[in-house]
Amino acid sequence: MKFDLSQFAILFFCLTFLASCGSDDDTVLDTTATFNLNISGLEDLGSTAIYEGWIMVDGSPRSTGTFSVDANGALSSNTFTVEKEDIDAATAFILTIEPSPDDSPDPSDVHILAGDFSDGTADLTIGHPAALNNTFTEVVGKYILATPTTATDEDEASGVWFLDNASGMPAVGLTLPTLPAGWAYEGWAVIDGTPVSTGTFLSATGADDASIYSTGGPAFPGEDFINNAPAGLSFPTDLSSGKAVISIEPVPDNSTAPFTLKPLVGDIPANAAVHTVLEMGQNLAFPTGQAVK
Repeated sequence: MKFDLSQFAILFFCLTFLASCGSDDDTVLDTTATFNLNISGLEDLGSTAIYEGWIMVDGSPRSTGTFSVDANGALSSNTFTVEKEDIDAATAFILTIEPSPDDSPDPSDVHILAGDFSDGTADLTIGHPAALNNTFTEVVGKYILATPTTATDEDEASGVWFLDNASGMPAVGLTLPTLPAGWAYEGWAVIDGTPVSTGTFLSATGADDASIYSTGGPAFPGEDFINNAPAGLSFPTDLSSGKAVISIEPVPDNSTAPFTLKPLVGDIPANAAVHTVLEMGQNLAFPTGQAVK
């Protein structure tokens, strides 16, 4: 019997096709999964910084991607794709602020929110140990209006100093917890609607890091607004009817306005007496949210 090679080829093709259809060897499995972020209270970071999420897997951070926030606080993305194996094993979520562009694959020191996963959800707060590790419910703020750096008494309402002089001697006026790496306090006076910095500091005892508008002063955070007025303002000024603010700022800080974390705010009375202790109120409306896997 003559052997037909064409028939053999057809038979071989059919057998190979059937074998491949019944085999799982070539099945492509999806190894990724999505998770969602629902966060309120974040602010627009501008063009030189960006938010980045991280999940903790076996004690190591794994990036979940970056996002920005618009002027209304809306996230540019709420859904992120990660390796399924990683998200299944994730024990916590951490949100950081990163430089943009960012050359480092590691998270920065600026941890703003964090939470531990429980039943697939992590409640995100600034008070988590992996974030700022404090809810700031114990903060206290006192300040006076005075210009100790000038020789005249006619401009005393043009300076704000975060101190308590009720005893007749300058004493600490701010009760603030120690901040973790990546953060610093900053004092502000809001003058005619414009926030003007008095400088940044880590401790309420000792001077802050800036003397932009005056020279010298007591060893406490504060400033006399005497020289070098920003555009649109005139110094000396009168801080009455303005505001005194203590904010918590990321380091480095790319903004000339107070960051969204402002634990102490005080309305300066219209008839505020100089050299007299004024009090600030707590302002604890901080960002919160959830990460859901």
